[in-house]
Amino acid sequence: MNKLGKSLPPLASLLPFEAAARLLSFSRAAEELNLTQAAVSRQIRALEENLGIALFQRRNRAVFLTDAGREFSLTLGNALRDVASTADRLRGVAGNNEVVLLCQPCEAFHWLMPRLSDFHQRYPEIELKMVTWANPLTDFQGYFDVAMQSSNRDHGLHPLLFTAADEVFPVCSPRYLQSRAPLSTFEDLAGHTLLYHDALPAYQLEWDTWLATFGHEVPRSARGLSFDNYSLMLHAAVEGHGLAMGWRRTSQRMLDSGVLVAPLRETVHLTEALSVYRRHGQARREEANLLVEWLRTELA
Repeated sequence: MNKLGKSLPPLASLLPFEAAARLLSFSRAAEELNLTQAAVSRQIRALEENLGIALFQRRNRAVFLTDAGREFSLTLGNALRDVASTADRLRGVAGNNEVVLLCQPCEAFHWLMPRLSDFHQRYPEIELKMVTWANPLTDFQGYFDVAMQSSNRDHGLHPLLFTAADEVFPVCSPRYLQSRAPLSTFEDLAGHTLLYHDALPAYQLEWDTWLATFGHEVPRSARGLSFDNYSLMLHAAVEGHGLAMGWRRTSQRMLDSGVLVAPLRETVHLTEALSVYRRHGQARREEANLLVEWLRTELA
């Protein structure tokens, strides 16, 4: 008797549910899967009828996971990632002398790119492939050998290898300071423009949390500009549009060149700012091991 076949819900409903649970939207799930919204809704309704329990709360045009929906989403997401990981490995996505590094765009552009020549000189026989991903590691469906992302983001079952420290402080262009009110204390921020990186989940420190570590709040009179891309926010700071939260590892080269300055002496040190992971279920590969040790040295 095939007990597995009798216990499994309708397989055609699993991908629509996974996408809708991850995106919290039937319409966005439909776009991602190239289906109609009605088709996604039918598949999820069939899944709920099979399980005998509601997986979503439907309020006006919004949907929210029930407790049962969150539990099933976690189980299904882990299972599908395991299947995808094994399938990628069997396909041989990374061949001999190849290694795939997944990292956030800001680290790739501002920290990794200037150091790539050192890796290539040390290991000329290894082809390093870079993939950028702005969302948490748990949302990534493709192949990678090693990943690094901010430590406060979900990583699922991917094992943590090590963490790296960083420090955070305001940065701006010298030209911006020349055309604005003096800036030497937290109170002076009231007369300035604060640039925000609008990311989900939020970075470990933004203006509100950074100031809170010193017992201060964001001044109500301070003007704010938001950006959905960290590099774009830094570029706005370089162009004189305001003050940004600068992370040492991604802003150091601009500080060294003088296009950015740190107008305040206060800084916040984070002992676990960046985390490096190995892909879950991956057999140990020498190319990946060498990349990990190189990253460990560079991030020390």
